[in-house]
Amino acid sequence: MKAVLYICHGSRVKEGCEQAIQFVQQVQKEISIPIQEIAFLEWARPTIQDAFLRCLQKGADEVYVIPILLFAAGHVKTDIPKILLQLQVCYPSVSILYGKPIGIHNSVAEILKERIKETGVAIKENAGVLLVARGSRDKDMQHDFRELAHCFKQKTEYFYVKTSYLTGASPSFEEALEEMVRDSRLNQIFVLPYLLFTGLLMKGMEKKIHDLDTEKDVILCRYLGYDPLLKKAVQDRVEHALKMGEIHVSYYG
Repeated sequence: MKAVLYICHGSRVKEGCEQAIQFVQQVQKEISIPIQEIAFLEWARPTIQDAFLRCLQKGADEVYVIPILLFAAGHVKTDIPKILLQLQVCYPSVSILYGKPIGIHNSVAEILKERIKETGVAIKENAGVLLVARGSRDKDMQHDFRELAHCFKQKTEYFYVKTSYLTGASPSFEEALEEMVRDSRLNQIFVLPYLLFTGLLMKGMEKKIHDLDTEKDVILCRYLGYDPLLKKAVQDRVEHALKMGEIHVSYYG
């Protein structure tokens, strides 16, 4: 019997975990698989191991693992596979397929556009957008984020779009923001957090923007969130995994 195991990142902020659960529950309604469980990689429960065992207790012998993460970086390439390989050794009769993260998907750029629109702020002629990701040293992740920024720019008419990171890569959010504030060509800056949920990182950005010494309009948009458009992207990942003929643990691109 097949099971789908959704792995969310987890957060120290309870609200972030609750948002993740509510989002996955909406996805589950669209997937016609009887066994579906939710797990967190860190900071929350159930753990991956706990949720995997729940699948087995319900009769699963094929577990399709879907990371509810934005990019294929360290968590997707190393941390989750390490746990799954350990489970595969302990339960060799169970087939495990490891699906893709959300990655670059057409719906994501549309969500970013909506985040600016919903601020209600009139867009000035010389507006700039600062996209902010959590960040990673992983080069594939950085490449994908630049590709996403390019896709977003193609769908908009904003004067300038720049990428930045909260950790693990450069330019940092602080460096990029200060550079845009100094840029005489820009008189308005929209800060777009490319994050799935609220948490300490959002609070840090709020404080940095609040403390800025500038006459320019700097508008912090809402985080990406578990948008209905994002549900379609995750459904696509689940359906792709279910169609794969070969069952294995290793990450596939």
